[in-house]
Amino acid sequence: MRAIVTRLDSFGDVLLAGPAVRAVAARADHVTLLCGSRGAPAARLLPGVDEVLVWDAPWGGFDPPAVDRAELDALTARIDAGTGLILTSFHQSPLPTALVLRLAGVRYLAADSVDYPGSLLDLRHRRAPHAHEAEAALDLAAAAGFPSPDDGRLRVHAPPSVTDLTGTGPYVVLHPGASVPARAWSPGRAAEAVRELAAAGHRVLVTGGPGERELTAFVAGEHGTDLGGRTEAPELSGVLAGATAVVTGNTAPAHLAAAVGTPVVSLFAPVVPAERWRPYGVPYVLLGDQDAPCAGSRARECPVPGHPCLNTVTATDVAAAVEKLVGETS
Repeated sequence: MRAIVTRLDSFGDVLLAGPAVRAVAARADHVTLLCGSRGAPAARLLPGVDEVLVWDAPWGGFDPPAVDRAELDALTARIDAGTGLILTSFHQSPLPTALVLRLAGVRYLAADSVDYPGSLLDLRHRRAPHAHEAEAALDLAAAAGFPSPDDGRLRVHAPPSVTDLTGTGPYVVLHPGASVPARAWSPGRAAEAVRELAAAGHRVLVTGGPGERELTAFVAGEHGTDLGGRTEAPELSGVLAGATAVVTGNTAPAHLAAAVGTPVVSLFAPVVPAERWRPYGVPYVLLGDQDAPCAGSRARECPVPGHPCLNTVTATDVAAAVEKLVGETS
């Protein structure tokens, strides 16, 4: 059996699809993962994936492309699967993706859907109201005939050695950036946390993407090690795997840390529900006002002056959370 799993969202979303992908891979001969360009680096880290197809859908992402008939025709010509699992967030419809997969000749399709699917779905599944995204994907897979073959935690392929980046000895990682501003702690607060963690005896590595070098340099200052722009996805997984704890917002490194088994201090802005997006399967401490006025808004820019849901969290709060996690796991 050839199967296709779709998750047309970001890096972190694709990581959360990993347990469901493994469930499909346990019974399928070949698994294709269809994802967007932002999720592709994560897709290549997932066990159970035989082929990655990258396509940016016109109905997803921060800057969706226009509909292009030639690109759609090229995509459907590349899809070769008889069974499809369409994974979406709780607020998304799977039906546009289902139409694409039907046009590609996929015979059996399963998805969570609150909308009437007509002939687009063979299994219209209803997710549990408050399920974590990883659990919801696993529930759908099981309903489609793909029960979980393992403990259902997040996983990635074994990380490469990164001692040239991390050096030797214990360290904490602080990742100050986020996919959207509403989910990020302020740079000033992050820099304070680096200083406080260093004063408590921790070696602090500050990570970030190529476009965040100015941010990571500022946050690292004189007390941290700046790794901004120096880690692609596999190397970042190695850096996170070696950490005693990771401090980050609700963004991809939180889920990547969980996938390599590292505890997380989660600076969680409540613009999306923590019950669905918190670090999954590892010890964590959740910081941030989950009852702030922005709760559930899915805002990309903070709608409340001063960003109080996160900026009321202090460096001392973060240092205490790190000590709690390190004490629990040592």
